[in-house]
Amino acid sequence: MHVVATAGHVDHGKSTLVRALTGMEPDRLAEERRRGLTIELGYAWTTLPSGERLAFVDVPGHERFLGTMLAGVGPAPAVMFVVAADEGWMPQSEEHLVALEALGVRHGLLAVTRADLADPGPAIERARSRLAAAGLGGAEALAVSGRTGRGVEELRHALDRLVARLPAPDPGAPVRLWIDRVFSVRGSGTVVTGTLPAGRIAVGDELVLGDAPARVRTLECLKEQVSSVTGVARVAVNLRAAEVPGRGQALLTPGGWTPTGLVDVRVSPVPAAGADPRGPAGRTGRGREGEPEVALPGRLTAHIGSAAVVCEVRPLGGPIVRLRLARPLPLHVGDVLLLRDPGRERGEVRVLAGARVLDVRPPPLERRGAARERAAELAAAVPDAASLLGTHRLLREGDLRAMGCVPGTGPVCGDWHADPAYWSRLAGRLAETVARYAAGHPLEPGMPVEAARHELGLPERRLVAALLRPPLTVADGRIVSGPPPGLPEPVAGAIRRLGAELSAHPFLAPEAGRLAELGLGPRELAAAVRAGALLRIAEGIVLQPGADVRAARLLARLPQPFTVSQARQALATSRRVAVPLLEHLDRKGLTERLDDTHRRCRPPS
Repeated sequence: MHVVATAGHVDHGKSTLVRALTGMEPDRLAEERRRGLTIELGYAWTTLPSGERLAFVDVPGHERFLGTMLAGVGPAPAVMFVVAADEGWMPQSEEHLVALEALGVRHGLLAVTRADLADPGPAIERARSRLAAAGLGGAEALAVSGRTGRGVEELRHALDRLVARLPAPDPGAPVRLWIDRVFSVRGSGTVVTGTLPAGRIAVGDELVLGDAPARVRTLECLKEQVSSVTGVARVAVNLRAAEVPGRGQALLTPGGWTPTGLVDVRVSPVPAAGADPRGPAGRTGRGREGEPEVALPGRLTAHIGSAAVVCEVRPLGGPIVRLRLARPLPLHVGDVLLLRDPGRERGEVRVLAGARVLDVRPPPLERRGAARERAAELAAAVPDAASLLGTHRLLREGDLRAMGCVPGTGPVCGDWHADPAYWSRLAGRLAETVARYAAGHPLEPGMPVEAARHELGLPERRLVAALLRPPLTVADGRIVSGPPPGLPEPVAGAIRRLGAELSAHPFLAPEAGRLAELGLGPRELAAAVRAGALLRIAEGIVLQPGADVRAARLLARLPQPFTVSQARQALATSRRVAVPLLEHLDRKGLTERLDDTHRRCRPPS
């Protein structure tokens, strides 16, 4: 199934064309049919010559209903742009096109209607020029008449070609269904409708609506009851929810999105035909490194999907702007907001810019000059995991995914991901911090792990352990450097030699014969384990302290779940060590056994 929205000036025949293509009446309200004017969003569908099903979202063209138009166009992946041959390019043609350009719509076709009343050539030429300038240069153009049927069959084939070019949506993507209509059905309760761009919804799913869960009772797609639906699709969802939803809210996959009231964005002003080349918002001054400074009103309306939210605008420098939203919206980095000034005079272009989201959890700007520094940091940023980690330094995988990014590298510990440069600096700081603590507390055996966590500003003690590098070890909750105090020098020397051997192959525990050659018999091993100088995995199998945490970190990079053989290869060790080491990790809660052959890594509690 595919979804296409209409766009174009009022009374240019959008609804008439949809009616001719589908045989359905898109105008649902009696007032719309009486006045011959689309006021609300309309819905109709048809089967194309190829057999593909196509749903239309018919939008109003009058300037008073631009917000409603944006609610219909926002979630749709493609547009059918309608221009009347007898009137040509008109003000709302321009405003609708500016909105499509700001939203980043790049798939569409041009239908010049009322070709029975005037030569369509001039209208096609003018409209093609404007569409090409707005990023829709590949749009096929056809002359049609909804009244006589001229060109309608050709248009159906053109729509087939259009939907064949659309990118395939990801059925595994998190659901965000922007609600564009809400109504009640006797005996069933609340029903919401919307365009599902990607992901999958099934009967029985528990989604999120606002701050509360909402369970899917039944589903309909094009008036047919279904057990599940994947995007792209028009869908009606019968909900069991604590609150009655409204247009502009969204049904979400739990944990799949970040509800936020503060975002950093890169603004792209969208000039209209004949407008000042500096853009509809104008430009003033120069940003950092010569980038143009975008001038926007201090208060605008931000649109995404079917949502329209008032926002306060804070320029940071160049095209980088911080938006404070009047209510939280579920967003990912990479989302595009449309910025509109509803207070502009009639006839002026009210769509000012598109705004690509760069950060959904931006840091506070408290120091003098922090705004300019933030603008410089984001000037060349792309919305990906590396950029987010560069700002936030340390994030859980769940937070990264909720912000819209798949981690590009493995975790540093459990489900924690770190900026590589920051993590490397932390390891150096930890060594310096431990040395400084030892100098200031000579009578203490070592620095408490909790004190090191606090000093480094880390959220979990486990991260401190993951940063330890030889000769740093943990003994009785303290970080010590070198052999722990209290061990006789022969034992300490043997441990140093063992550590040197393990440095190349940290998980290849020596056999009993080699331990004996080093002078580490059962009594010496027991003393070393008590002192925290060695980690006992099983009887006769010892490794360096922290080896289990490092092993869990390596295993987390494997496809989950994994087998003993896969773990043995990843750790470059033998089965003699791998089996008891995995059992040790199970006991510590770092891994979980699923069946006789498979395990998976568990995130830290």
